Amino acid sequence: MTTINVTKSLLPDRDKFHAYVEQILDSGWFTNQGALVQELERRLAVYLGVKNVVLVANGTLALQVAYKLLELTGEVITTPFTFVATASSLIWNGLDAVFADIDPLTCNLDPAAVERRITERTSAIVPVHVFGNPCEVERFQEIAKSHGLRLIHDAAHAFGVTYRDSSIMNWGDVSTISFHATKLFHTIEGGALIISDDQLCDRARKLINFGITGPESIECLGINARMNELQAAMGLVLLDQMEAVAEKRQRLRTKYDELLGDSLARPLWNPHASDNNAYYPVLFHDEVTLKGVQQALIAQGIYPRRYFYPSLDELPFLNPRADVMPVSRDIAHRVLCLPFYDDLDEEACRRICRIISAQVA
Repeated sequence: MTTINVTKSLLPDRDKFHAYVEQILDSGWFTNQGALVQELERRLAVYLGVKNVVLVANGTLALQVAYKLLELTGEVITTPFTFVATASSLIWNGLDAVFADIDPLTCNLDPAAVERRITERTSAIVPVHVFGNPCEVERFQEIAKSHGLRLIHDAAHAFGVTYRDSSIMNWGDVSTISFHATKLFHTIEGGALIISDDQLCDRARKLINFGITGPESIECLGINARMNELQAAMGLVLLDQMEAVAEKRQRLRTKYDELLGDSLARPLWNPHASDNNAYYPVLFHDEVTLKGVQQALIAQGIYPRRYFYPSLDELPFLNPRADVMPVSRDIAHRVLCLPFYDDLDEEACRRICRIISAQVA
């Protein structure tokens, strides 16, 4: 029985990747803002339609650097329905993660709930484009401006997503993205900060390089968050494959939609945004049904994932005040992401849907 996981890392054209590796070996330059990192930054800026891309070693570091860059203090409001790094990175940086609840239809952070959580200690808001679905960026921009707050968008899932015909990453003070091997586009590990303000961008480049600006110059406190040349090589090769990947993923989504019909709910997509087909989340009526489906799939060697479970407000080390987010908890107990990657074949998709249909009928 062939195992089917929730995702599968996109593989590069091996000849192209090996050619880049040979180039790296010939140059002897493995890290420290090498030629391939610089090339990937330039190409990603064009591909994504953004002004500045600062590549880093992983997506969690992108968040941590963003918090330092914007000099956040005190409390930062974010969503409990996300990958743990969104909140744990705040606490790691000495900030208090304050959760606000989510919209039950979109699964994104609810702006009205955010406003109710703002205090004199609040310094920023960190919404997430959950599953790549853009949050209410205009509303968050208004809230941040009216309260004098910084705005960081966690766009880890939103590679290539556009909103009103422009990159979703052009919103906020900074957007961060993950290029982990499980993502739609990856650099094995990796991530980036997207920054429109040139002065902030220049400062970010110092922060990711220990604050070093020259052989004998260290201007500020920094950290080692740099991407290496082998990571950049993977990204350069995979960027050439994105058009073909997008077509395959769209066909897979269409097939899932056709086979599942209206039997299961999905998060409501932002009507002004494109869909990068990064995930295929479905919502069951209750957790009992979800677990029955999950067990039936696993019995056939198929491994979906409960993205995102548990709701982060259920973790005491992230939520010491024990604030309860009822909508997030409800969604987290009912959501399941089905296997979704570019070379998942139609027959596998049909098998998955048959098993689900037998459980929810």
